[in-house]
Amino acid sequence: MTQQRLSRSGYLFAALAALCWASSGTAAKFLFLSGITAFELVQLRTTLATGIVLCWILLHDRSLLAIERRDIVYFVTLGVGLAAVQFTYLFAISKIQVAAAILIQYQAPIFVALYTLFFLGVKLPPVVFAAMAGSLFGCYLVVGGYSMDLLDMNRAGVLSALASAVTFAWYTVRCEYGMKRYPPWTVVFYGLLFAAVTWNIFHAPLSAFLRPSGFAQWGWVLFIAFFGTVLAFICYTEGIKRIGATRASITATLEPITAGLIAWLLLGETMEMWQILGAALVIASVIAMQASKTTGKTAESPP
Repeated sequence: MTQQRLSRSGYLFAALAALCWASSGTAAKFLFLSGITAFELVQLRTTLATGIVLCWILLHDRSLLAIERRDIVYFVTLGVGLAAVQFTYLFAISKIQVAAAILIQYQAPIFVALYTLFFLGVKLPPVVFAAMAGSLFGCYLVVGGYSMDLLDMNRAGVLSALASAVTFAWYTVRCEYGMKRYPPWTVVFYGLLFAAVTWNIFHAPLSAFLRPSGFAQWGWVLFIAFFGTVLAFICYTEGIKRIGATRASITATLEPITAGLIAWLLLGETMEMWQILGAALVIASVIAMQASKTTGKTAESPP
């Protein structure tokens, strides 16, 4: 695969991850309103997702399970980080508006870029910073941030959303590190495995499986486990592998746009002019990055 095609596929994978996450956010809110807690949902989604990925690996390529003993600590910390990402986000949307939680979480590209710049010593091209600013401001407009007063929201929800931004950034850069040695499926599987172990320790083991009742609840749980977890994280990890952590995290800010589109198609919700302009700004920012001819042997280049 040529470098250009590899880059394009990376943006596509990151965009697909955003679509999967967007479609699962509303489903999670429905489950919270029906009585399932964030603790229970994160245990359900990580445990089910781990089982799904394990079955796929056993059927297709068992060699993906092989890791070196020295890397066990890395995968344990990656899994704990992933557990934190999922819980903080789910807890946030259980306490505040989904749009507000998304807005705060998508400050993550800032943390990713700062880590890449100051800790890895990578000089990012100006187009990346411009795209980051454009996508974040566009995200702010899309979710209607201009009409929200964060200071009046549930403080625990706001702090949890901010923690989600930090942990999501940390997970992103750690994934990039892991894929210098292992394929994306291996990184995602062990990340999910240790995330599931974490939430079966902090919450009574498998107790969450007794909570959903009826076809609707179980249907949404399975939807979140597959589309919002397995497919989303596989696509996002593939995106990181092809275009790097910073570009993938910025591309993932397409999530609010896809969430708005889903709401328009399924719920008949409309978007204000500022929201439409914000959507256009996010898309333009991602296109600008994709069109950039800047290359270099940095950590932002595919390994």
